[in-house]
Amino acid sequence: MLSSIADWLARFRRHLATERRLSPHTDSNYARDLTALARYCEKECITDLARLDSQHVRLFAARSHAAGLAPRSVQRRLSAVRSFCNFLVREGAITANPALDVKAPRAGRRLPASLDPDRVTQLLNITATDPLALRDRALMELAYSSGLRLAEMVGLDIGDLYLTDRTVRVHGKGGKTRILPVGRPALAALSAWLAARAGLVKGATQAVFIGRNGRRMGARAVQLRVAYWARRQGLGIHVHPHLFRHSFATHLLESSRDLRGVQELLGHADISTTQVYTHLDFQHLARIYDAAHPRARRK
Repeated sequence: MLSSIADWLARFRRHLATERRLSPHTDSNYARDLTALARYCEKECITDLARLDSQHVRLFAARSHAAGLAPRSVQRRLSAVRSFCNFLVREGAITANPALDVKAPRAGRRLPASLDPDRVTQLLNITATDPLALRDRALMELAYSSGLRLAEMVGLDIGDLYLTDRTVRVHGKGGKTRILPVGRPALAALSAWLAARAGLVKGATQAVFIGRNGRRMGARAVQLRVAYWARRQGLGIHVHPHLFRHSFATHLLESSRDLRGVQELLGHADISTTQVYTHLDFQHLARIYDAAHPRARRK
């Protein structure tokens, strides 16, 4: 009774529209993924949804992947099937959700892009001396010098800068605070900006980076200014603030080979996150282990 499956799909779509109020884009994804499930059931001669078991769902996911669907898309498709089956359980059409324990193929983690040192130099070689140009250069120099996240950058206050000690205090994710070194070019750029900032600041704002209106810059404003300078400096690629963080980690690791040190500077709780940022592969990690762990050293 394929028509009954179609009827249940129609009822589920109405449920999504009236109770969950999904966006048109999400609703379209559900419709496409569940239509694929209905076609699969037709090919497998599954006319009663009560016959749909975990093996069927696992084969449905495997065939979707074999047909060229990316792992993330298979994950989304399985999520739609799980939601549909939860609805069927709630409505009494089936007794258990057959998709609960079915996993999609593991999606590969995307390696972050980074700028090579020559492009960083090209981008930061700003000769303009108006206050906003001084601010933007200081912002980008600090992002590259210390590997700050965008949110950490816009959240900086004057009291977080210790220029004499060449350090900056950063308030990171989860309320964790870390002290980071600041390189000489960033120190010089910050000093020039702070002198110009005095003529723009309004009220009692303590933000390091402020806009033309004298108030703290937002994340979107920083993104637009970074993209502007990338175009003006002739880089020919889209540059976003997080690219400085990727470049900081990549260049530092290439020079130091100190994975733990880079992890601390980035403020990562898990070293596997640092591994992705810095393009490390397992073989390099294995070499570090073999060289450093007393029980791993070969005689």
